Amino acid sequence: MKAVKAGIVGVGRMGEYHVGVLAEMQDVEIVGVADVDEARARAISQKYDVPFFTRYADLIGKVDVVVIAVPTSMHYSVTKDFLEGGVHVLLEKPCANNMDDARDMFNLAERKGLTLHTGHVERFNGAVQELHKIVKEPLFVEAKRTSPFTPRIKDDGVVMDVMIHDIDIVLNLVQSRVKRKSVAGISVFTDKDDVVTAQLQFENSCIANLLASRASQNKERTLAVSQKDSYVLLDYTEQEIYVHRQSSSENQLSRGTLRYKQASMVERIFVHKDNPLKLELAHFLDCVRNGSPRKIAVNNELYSLEIALEILDQFHRQNEKLLEKVKAH
Repeated sequence: MKAVKAGIVGVGRMGEYHVGVLAEMQDVEIVGVADVDEARARAISQKYDVPFFTRYADLIGKVDVVVIAVPTSMHYSVTKDFLEGGVHVLLEKPCANNMDDARDMFNLAERKGLTLHTGHVERFNGAVQELHKIVKEPLFVEAKRTSPFTPRIKDDGVVMDVMIHDIDIVLNLVQSRVKRKSVAGISVFTDKDDVVTAQLQFENSCIANLLASRASQNKERTLAVSQKDSYVLLDYTEQEIYVHRQSSSENQLSRGTLRYKQASMVERIFVHKDNPLKLELAHFLDCVRNGSPRKIAVNNELYSLEIALEILDQFHRQNEKLLEKVKAH
């Protein structure tokens, strides 16, 4: 099989992950990496023994596929240049910071007959794959994604950086439109959304509570789903799923002491664990080579972004009202 010629634009933390995985894949030739930071590009070039460029446009005409891991504000212009140049694109999430740019990119890819995927790596988490086999009629979903603050992310707040993962998973799990959103959040370390909680109410009556925080000293990435007959807990980091069934609770009162007792059958689901990023890149390359169907339909891809942007908009509007009140006093 002829090797696919690949390039990576933006070799920060996420971009380097892509370089490392692609370097180990058979039938892939890394033609080059590109970054405006020449020192960073040179360091990655030397580490993985691949050419480097400081102008991403130098890769156009040399590559069949490209991974774009630049700041979100640059996604539209860089992706459009590669699509216009006939290159298949894997674009790190979020694909854009507005719906018009996102639709324009996907429409351009369709007109050109090219593959454009958004890098929602959690879709390829082994536990998420199993979750779709277990969850049939979710009543309540609770997602938590917390971590200590790191100045690495300069372009986005928590909604577009991490909560969008859970929005994407929950929307594809619930399979219903959102009819109401309630959002609260605060800025702690930056002027952006550092802590956000969002409650989504769906047309099928399911409710989802999403929490994203980079102001926590505890790193947690979990998703819990309540169904009529079970409670399913997923740990993204460990790629583990536990299913609680036949739960019961009771209380006992004895000489001034109230004790609560809970019992349930807990089933640990076998999960085939692999590197989600490797699976994501393999799926992308399979779509490029063989025209295999994409993981998530474009309409659902765009809907995840739409909900994320609406949550972010509510956060900004509430903060503006709060600032107005403070100024008024």
